[in-house]
Amino acid sequence: MTELVDYADAVKRYDPVLGIEVHVELGTRTKMFCAAEVSFGAEPNSQTTPVSLGLPGALPVVNGKAVEYAIRIGLALNCEIAETCRFARKNYFYPDVPKNFQTSQYDEPIAHDGWVDVELEDGTIFRVDIERAHMEEDAGKNTHVGGSGRIHGAEYSLVDYNRAGIPLVEIVTRPIEGAGDRAPEVARAYVQTLRDIFRALDVSEARMERGNVRADVNVSLRPTPQDKLGTRTETKNVNSFRSVERAVRFEISRQAGVLDAGDRVIQETRHFHEEDGTTSSGRVKSDAEDYRYFPEPDLVPVAPSREWVEQIRAGLPELPAARRRRLQGEWGYADAEMRDVVNAGAVDLIEATVAAGATPAAARKWWMGELARKAKQAEVSLDEVAITPAQIAQLQQLIDAGRINDKIARQVLEGVLVGEGDPEAVVVARGLEVVSDDGALLEAVDAALAAQPDIAEKVRGGNLGPVGAIIGAVMKATKGQADAQRVRELVLERIGA
Repeated sequence: MTELVDYADAVKRYDPVLGIEVHVELGTRTKMFCAAEVSFGAEPNSQTTPVSLGLPGALPVVNGKAVEYAIRIGLALNCEIAETCRFARKNYFYPDVPKNFQTSQYDEPIAHDGWVDVELEDGTIFRVDIERAHMEEDAGKNTHVGGSGRIHGAEYSLVDYNRAGIPLVEIVTRPIEGAGDRAPEVARAYVQTLRDIFRALDVSEARMERGNVRADVNVSLRPTPQDKLGTRTETKNVNSFRSVERAVRFEISRQAGVLDAGDRVIQETRHFHEEDGTTSSGRVKSDAEDYRYFPEPDLVPVAPSREWVEQIRAGLPELPAARRRRLQGEWGYADAEMRDVVNAGAVDLIEATVAAGATPAAARKWWMGELARKAKQAEVSLDEVAITPAQIAQLQQLIDAGRINDKIARQVLEGVLVGEGDPEAVVVARGLEVVSDDGALLEAVDAALAAQPDIAEKVRGGNLGPVGAIIGAVMKATKGQADAQRVRELVLERIGA
């Protein structure tokens, strides 16, 4: 077994180079080459046609919407869009690819030679060059029953062909060099940037937990940046940002151990294990020639007109990076504040809260403060907390109107989170509205002064410090629902100070 090298030591002595292949399932109504419908969670093998099952004599037809979505992605990644491109057969056997070949693109992708800038957590911008973005179809899904859930040791396997034929775009980077010890962070930020772009373009739900977005992560090491590229491994189907980062970190440590032992890194695919962040050997990695690509004879070339491409370009939405810059200016956040918001996944939540009537400062206070703590405690993402931006805006409006204070607002928040209704309903049901009636407040002030008669004399003597004790007693008597400023005014009036 390879002895792992400490990560910090590994990146001191070796230069890591990455290559990332991101697959995104397109959100079309039907599959890439047939009219079978696409929806998540359908009964197994209920969304198939002779084409997606690879039956003899079935002929494919290209999905025009999928081509449009692929062009959108290419343009958003600053790629050149091919004037003509074609599909190819990629030959290999997997039980979830019923044709025994995948219809993909090889030497003529629809988009090529692009780039995307990714922002790291400290605000550093790192440019990743895109080699190509090409169209293809997804495979089906294997379920291995018994054992560890993998094919080895399973009692039997089931195949669901619903996913077979779903449109995919695969984005392939050029070698990502110069990341150094930040290589895992760069990989994570790159995949997250692409996910955000897919959502902004509305070409996919881009839910990684459903497999809408998957990353194959290539890692190699070399002694110095001046040396030729080392032998790469490809960790397949990594489906979370955290896992992408962990897979890169582990492979760097593992490959450094292999090289330190005088062995050579094997070019292979590897499996990532969520439970411990390790990878394990899969199969010896094939090169392009092993797939015996040849032009797909049943499909004509795709030749998007320049007019259509420019129409698509003109209709592109605001992309995430530009949107963040605009919102930061509108909200008046400092660079560090905006980075925190982005890293917390709170941009959409704050934007919706501001749209519902809250100030940017108030929206940030709630989402980055109390609600971020709640999310961390529950080990969920911020958008999974059981409260809406509209409810946060309503909560802040109750504070601004003087009907509740910040302390009470936290009680109201608890009520909303446990399902007692909107903030207004919680305030009414729990009787939490601030006590602002002078009669009720004076009664509490008089009781507090009677209980501590020496305080009045100290205050009359010019020492205002003890007033706080009376205010505290009144707040306690009113269960924190008194207006503290009004209480202070009434105390001083009563004492005659």
